[in-house]
Amino acid sequence: MNIIDTHCDALMKLQMDYRRTYSFEEKLLDFKHGNEIQTNAQRLIKGQVKVQFFAIFIPPQLPDNEKWQHALEQVDCFYNEVLSQEHFIHIKRFDEINRLGEGEVGAVLTLEGADAVGNDLMKLRTLFRLGVLSVGLTWNNANLVADGVGETRNTGLTEFGLKFIDCCNTHGVLVDISHLNPEGVDVVMNQAERVIATHSNAREVFDHPRNLCDDQIKTLVSKGGMVNIVFNPPFIKEGFVGIEDLFPHIDHIIDLVGEDAIGLGSDFDGIASYVEKLEDAGMYQNLAEALVEHYGESFARKMTHENFLSNYVEKDLS
Repeated sequence: MNIIDTHCDALMKLQMDYRRTYSFEEKLLDFKHGNEIQTNAQRLIKGQVKVQFFAIFIPPQLPDNEKWQHALEQVDCFYNEVLSQEHFIHIKRFDEINRLGEGEVGAVLTLEGADAVGNDLMKLRTLFRLGVLSVGLTWNNANLVADGVGETRNTGLTEFGLKFIDCCNTHGVLVDISHLNPEGVDVVMNQAERVIATHSNAREVFDHPRNLCDDQIKTLVSKGGMVNIVFNPPFIKEGFVGIEDLFPHIDHIIDLVGEDAIGLGSDFDGIASYVEKLEDAGMYQNLAEALVEHYGESFARKMTHENFLSNYVEKDLS
């Protein structure tokens, strides 16, 4: 069963390895089949991942004057290592997903956190020209656009943040509310034209700041967006986590907004622990089979790929 996964952090791992080559001549990580990369090419193909989103993520502790360079290095890793793989195709518009052939994997470039942009919209437009199709405004910390869920001052977007959203609207880019604080989510829902939560779960099921409240989920879906379930155990429940522990989050979202606004956003390569039997992208069919067994094939197909196509591809073509 085809999979569309709206979030992974492989580019950060590849870029960190690129930086290590300043001191060591040989690269340590191999995107094709490196065991340290949960979304390596071999695993994506094994897991039948049809489309994988690759996020540019800049660690918040970096000095501001280095962040843009790090972002460009991750873009270079996307072009030089991901797109160099046989049968990997750069998706520059979501409707290009429909043109993927048998055995081809679509690769989507995204941005997680506006830190690399600073207060310069030229940098944001440059990322759009390089292929970024979805933008998360923050990680957990604050930047010049907005506050993340880790901040406590309860503010929404800055004035620059409003201009940032306008730029996303002009270019038809998705605005991602995962990691954004509640006040920022409210502003995005009023200002952004195209919205998504690339990797978030239901806070009513498990009370973690990274999960979405019911009102946020309802508003997101009312604007044509969807929630993509994340596999990070601390966002799912306490203690041991198996695939079946995703079901309460799925059930709650279905009860809240129906079956047509839920998908998958693994967060592979950005998490430190894993759902049992779902430790990397090569195990995606374990999830697909569990969804078929628990919910039936029709819903399993919706959640794994059809809902994304309906919400973000078919609407563009209609």
